[in-house]
Amino acid sequence: MRRAWQSWLFALLAVVIAVCVAVLSTRFAFTVDWSAGARASITPDSRALLAQLKGPVDVTAYARPGDLRAKTRLLVERYQRFKPDLKLGFVDPDLDPIATQDADITTNGEIVLRWQGHTQHVTRLDETDFSDALARLARGHTQLVAFVTGDGERDATGKHAADLGNFVARLAARGVRALPLNLAEAAEVPRNAGLVVLASPQAALLPTSVQKLEDYVASGGNLLWLTEPGSDDLGLAPLAQALGIKHLPGTLFDGATATRDPRIIIATRYPAQAITDGFRLNTLFPRVAALAALNGAAWNAQPILQSGSQSWNQTAPFDPAHDTLAAGVGDLKGPLTFGYALSRLSPSPDKTQQRVVVIGDGDFLSNALLADGGNLALGERVVDWLLGDDALTGVPRGAPDTTVKPTRVELALLSFGYLIALPVLLILIGLAIGWRRSRR
Repeated sequence: MRRAWQSWLFALLAVVIAVCVAVLSTRFAFTVDWSAGARASITPDSRALLAQLKGPVDVTAYARPGDLRAKTRLLVERYQRFKPDLKLGFVDPDLDPIATQDADITTNGEIVLRWQGHTQHVTRLDETDFSDALARLARGHTQLVAFVTGDGERDATGKHAADLGNFVARLAARGVRALPLNLAEAAEVPRNAGLVVLASPQAALLPTSVQKLEDYVASGGNLLWLTEPGSDDLGLAPLAQALGIKHLPGTLFDGATATRDPRIIIATRYPAQAITDGFRLNTLFPRVAALAALNGAAWNAQPILQSGSQSWNQTAPFDPAHDTLAAGVGDLKGPLTFGYALSRLSPSPDKTQQRVVVIGDGDFLSNALLADGGNLALGERVVDWLLGDDALTGVPRGAPDTTVKPTRVELALLSFGYLIALPVLLILIGLAIGWRRSRR
């Protein structure tokens, strides 16, 4: 009898403990996300953006009662775990059409973010759009970036492989608006432009155009200059002299490259600088021009991109059939710098620091290569730093487990395993089971 009562008592205690745990689980939540992409919560990118927004953020979703509200609440709760003062409210467009119209709502489920007098809209229920709106809030206002046109530069709105349309679209989602700038037509660089981008011109610029760029830099303007091998003679020597940067003739080669073409430089480590601080993603640069900083320049020149120890600068034409993966006689051996971040006290009374970035390749931001490795993340960091948004520069982007890129050998093994080995194994197991049953 005593053993029976003990058994019943233990069973009752187990039930009580289970009920207590169930009640506590409804009041206290604990979430652990072990994925590098943080897909069960929010990414490190989004958490870093939340850290930049000091003070409460009001989130208002203009949605009718139903599943859309539940999905909105689920998305916002993922952000509230890291920012408790992010408040969510709902407005029914049918019950309060005046408030909906005043908020300029166009679709059911549209979200409005408000922070310190700034407002941003979110029309898609996903983390990318929501975090982009947070980035625009952190930036505070729309930044204007002028892209030089008219001399064969990469098109800021183009869809071809060599254009920058995808990169500019990503910048637009983060509060940066691009505008074309033809220096042959404009009297000067617009004063409201926070940055001018000179992206791989193919033709020689007019002397007057070069002079306008010099005047812009001399007055304290920020500049992003993307150059290419063989483009050191496009009339831009005065601009390079003013920046204290020398464009080395020839093309960078890397004997340790993982690709068949040694002209493709893969950067895996970066010199210490605000742009590259905490940056751990690999970036890919095809056909790179080496750069050098001149002594005695008025700029503080910091390298941000360097080739490996097995690289060299080759001036002779590349012949894939005969060239060896080693430096030849007279070639300048690496490591060599192909990206500089320049800064100095600004001549303009409106700014404290002037910033310029010169990179010996523009292909890494092109539509064809933007999605490779950390190319997009590096480009965003460069633009953020040039615009003075240092807080956004340190925001980590990307995760190593978001995509799988197997090699040819790994892909062949996976194909063999799933298409041949696994079916054969299942057939053998079935035959063995059938043979064993027939023996009984």
